[in-house]
Amino acid sequence: MKLVIPGGAGQIGSILCPHWRAQGHEVVVLTRAPQLGTPWRQVEWDGSTLGPWADELDGCDVVVNLAGRSVNCRYNQNHRQAILNSRVQSTRILGEAMRTRRCPPRLWMQASTATIYAHSLDAPNDEANGILGGDEPGAPNTWRFSVEVAKAWEAAAQESAPDGVRLVFLRSAMTMSPDKDGVFDVLLRLVRLGLGGPVGNGRQYVSWIHDQDFIRALEWIIDRQELSGPVNLAAPTPLTNRAFMSEIRKAWGSPWGLPASSWMATLGAWAMRTETELVLKSRRVVPGRLHDSGFRFDFPAWAEAARDLCQRWREQSQRL
Repeated sequence: MKLVIPGGAGQIGSILCPHWRAQGHEVVVLTRAPQLGTPWRQVEWDGSTLGPWADELDGCDVVVNLAGRSVNCRYNQNHRQAILNSRVQSTRILGEAMRTRRCPPRLWMQASTATIYAHSLDAPNDEANGILGGDEPGAPNTWRFSVEVAKAWEAAAQESAPDGVRLVFLRSAMTMSPDKDGVFDVLLRLVRLGLGGPVGNGRQYVSWIHDQDFIRALEWIIDRQELSGPVNLAAPTPLTNRAFMSEIRKAWGSPWGLPASSWMATLGAWAMRTETELVLKSRRVVPGRLHDSGFRFDFPAWAEAARDLCQRWREQSQRL
């Protein structure tokens, strides 16, 4: 297969590209700053205008659009505009480029996020019955903004996709890998510093997916023509923040972790120039469509996933 990955120079791309290249597929990354020396080709694009990069779409099999500015920042007005524009503009120009191709891709997998669902402490959210967020009473403005971005991102793809191109929205939970500066690396750093206790009251749910299951899920989607529209990429067992952090500590061998109250989380987020939504919003998301189509997770439970990730993190650290 030929796979074109706009925004593939980021963390998720660093998971997908080496795997698919090792499988013998042709991988092309569209990026604003191409780097030399990667085993896959990198082609420059600006994410907003047509250019020679569009030729890569002609006859390719799959596009996985990951383009978008990082949300790990303070949500001031400038950052909000950049987050929204980088997603919507790049998605629209990608659709326009597909419409100009004689042989457009057969599958467009569009990055989205499990954050699109409402803050939920009770019922889990699947694709059929999940409640989209944005209207929760008392929800902080930053939470509503994230939902609005997710909805606009999906709408831009829906409006831009050419007829005959299968479009899938990847509503992904936090993808856990041992890579430097990834989500798991940041959480494990807290545990190693003795700060890996529950955040806030610890009752908020954490939805997650192991990186190997993330890859397998995308390959599952590629092979199944019946899957289109939203697909939740999340392990079937979301758990509370308290239990989630406890399992990381057990996997690492740390006997305790200092808890962080809501005000401490707010202060820490301010110091790290990010938002508390990443740790305080309850994301209770389950993979309804993957399950119904027969997909089975290699890592359905967090305890086993955390042990694997800790072991791989140690192995990678020893090689550095």
